[in-house]
Amino acid sequence: MLVTFWGHEFKVNIVLGCIGGFLIAVISSMFGFGGGPFMVPLLTVGLGLPMYVVVGSSLLAIFFNTLIGTARHFQFGNFDLTFFLIMFPAAILAGFIAPQIAKRISPVAVKRVAVAGLAVLALNLLGVF
Repeated sequence: MLVTFWGHEFKVNIVLGCIGGFLIAVISSMFGFGGGPFMVPLLTVGLGLPMYVVVGSSLLAIFFNTLIGTARHFQFGNFDLTFFLIMFPAAILAGFIAPQIAKRISPVAVKRVAVAGLAVLALNLLGVF
């Protein structure tokens, strides 16, 4: 399947994407963790999409889950309105700026930053620091 984004065409193996996404969803649901750290490598390595497309796609994938989770936390009284009012505009602005930056930087550099972030997250989850 050919995907066009910002004037660039990408050839994507839709079967690999569907099977990979399904397996990631099943495994992450079984073990209780988010599938984002696994979806990004699937989209970049498996499907060959550039990081500036993958980041937006990944954010769209978690948007609805985040929306429902936020509504439920608000319903249960676990919601900090001040923090939300600070973070929401910053997240929206970053969503417009970050792809423009990533498009101008070497894809290898963007992937290295992503790997460093995932390594820090993994070490944090393992209790190393």
